[in-house]
Amino acid sequence: MDFIALDFETATHEKNSACELGICIVENGQIKETKSWLIKPPSFPYFNYHNVAVHGITPEDVQYAPTFADVWYEIESLIYGNLIIAHNAAFDANVLRGCLEHYGFFKPSMNYLCSIGIAKKAWKDLKSYGLKSLAEHHQIKFNHHRADADAEVCAKISLLSFERLMITNNEEVNSVFGKRFKIL
Repeated sequence: MDFIALDFETATHEKNSACELGICIVENGQIKETKSWLIKPPSFPYFNYHNVAVHGITPEDVQYAPTFADVWYEIESLIYGNLIIAHNAAFDANVLRGCLEHYGFFKPSMNYLCSIGIAKKAWKDLKSYGLKSLAEHHQIKFNHHRADADAEVCAKISLLSFERLMITNNEEVNSVFGKRFKIL
């Protein structure tokens, strides 16, 4: 299994307001590396207090951080050609799309899956498929709503799901999950 688990935290309700990005690189079914970037969003210095209450990232934390445009080429080189998995993938795909649009970057086609759907296929009887609930179910401790921690837990939940579903490689992901969505 090779994939990149990805997670964004946002400063506002705007889809281009990424203030943190975390990725977890999985190669041969093992977590290779987890990275994160604080990002100065276009709304700086405005952050919605509801968003801050969720993730704890403040304008002061990103005051000297790079913009999404400054880090995109590094991120793109890490994720290009890989399957992307995110928990509540529609949200993260919208944020990525919004950031790319805001800065006028080409939007590459990327295959992505939602780890909620993967977990629902693996465990049909859970009461909740939220990231925190799934982590608790699997006794995984993490700093919820920080992008690197969320990306790594997403990767761990996905790997456990694939193991339970007896999926051992990316070709089997295609056959089991069929339709994969594209970021256009």
